[in-house]
Amino acid sequence: MFDLIVRNANLPDGRQGFDIGLTGGHIAAIEKHLDAVAGEDIDATGRLVSPPFCDPHFHMDATLSLGMPRMNVSGTLLEGIALWGELRPQLTREALVDRALRYCDLAVSQGLLFIRSHVDTSDPRLVTAEALIEVRERVAPYITLQLVAFPQDGYYRAAEGVRSLERALDMGIDIVGGIPHFERTMDEGRLSLEALCRLAAERGLPVDIHCDETDDPMSRHIETLAAETIRHGLQGRVAGSHLTSMHSMDNYYVSKLIPLMAEAEINVIPNPLINIMLQGRHDTYPKRRGLTRVRELMAAGLNVSFGQDCTMDPWYSMGSADMLEVGHMAIHVAQMGGIEDKKQIFDALTVNSARTMGLEGYGLEVGCKADLVILQAADVIEALRLKPTRLCVVKGGKVISRSAPRIGELFLAGRPARIDPGLDYVPKV
Repeated sequence: MFDLIVRNANLPDGRQGFDIGLTGGHIAAIEKHLDAVAGEDIDATGRLVSPPFCDPHFHMDATLSLGMPRMNVSGTLLEGIALWGELRPQLTREALVDRALRYCDLAVSQGLLFIRSHVDTSDPRLVTAEALIEVRERVAPYITLQLVAFPQDGYYRAAEGVRSLERALDMGIDIVGGIPHFERTMDEGRLSLEALCRLAAERGLPVDIHCDETDDPMSRHIETLAAETIRHGLQGRVAGSHLTSMHSMDNYYVSKLIPLMAEAEINVIPNPLINIMLQGRHDTYPKRRGLTRVRELMAAGLNVSFGQDCTMDPWYSMGSADMLEVGHMAIHVAQMGGIEDKKQIFDALTVNSARTMGLEGYGLEVGCKADLVILQAADVIEALRLKPTRLCVVKGGKVISRSAPRIGELFLAGRPARIDPGLDYVPKV
């Protein structure tokens, strides 16, 4: 007797027509034609069943604040930071909690159940930390929310940056963050990384750094981050987010840098939507894309996972809590259009991100937690092409979201009456 059986499912690794039995909050069986009964049966009808999506890089304190107090006219990173600085004194715990919970509702409907959010600690009031700690507790039954103490205005540059970050960690923030390229000098950026990695080692915490989010080919903070990771024995527990300067770096230098990052087991988190939007703003033409060297980093064996970064905030007016939208953009910007490329991209939205976040029991294997998503697509390739409807989202063996399939009705003589874009257009390859 199972709590729930999902029948006739296609799996991310290409297996088709399998039944998935869930019981006691875990996956108990994955078999062809599972001969058993359950409290509930769901027919996946030959569609893709995936583990939930993970977003390892987001700013939930800023989400859904678009237009407050005004729009980002230039569309640049620096104006976005300035806008956030204008809004920050007006923030209240109640408003922050309300916006974050609304975003989490949207995330659940998109099958996004694991999120790492940076929390701005530059305001000594730490109202952002208070609010998102409350949100973390309230959404815990359905979303795993990790929080990064993030000194948006600089660890050293902000007047009380050092003390505020430590206070946020004392309050229960999970992860040490930083932004070395926003310190006043390159040297202060280096010193901030040394201090932050030392602090993380002392407290036994992971590290997640906004690192080299710039078009400057001479920015070298990822090199320092890798070296400090090794120095403090933090291998595998450190993430370098953005790394857009690598797009502009000299190839010879990168040939030295990537092996150093691999030695440090750095988790790499590009943010394709935001990187393509914000980088290259000072270029005329040719115009740089700004996304880091995704293909080369993957080929070197580094764990690459994609973040969404922003949704409707001072930096990005778009966004929909859809990690497949992130992967769709990555395919284009990284020029990874091959079949195996796309499989790697899908992994960067799921299993790779789960590894970055240190999630236990994640996946679609017997013994893993009973968390999964049924998509209106036949396989991972089609999921990335279509960004399809999430037909059903399951957490702990219980359905927590359903959406009606997208079906087109046609009124054309001699043509089909209905079109299912998730099944009727699967390529024969």
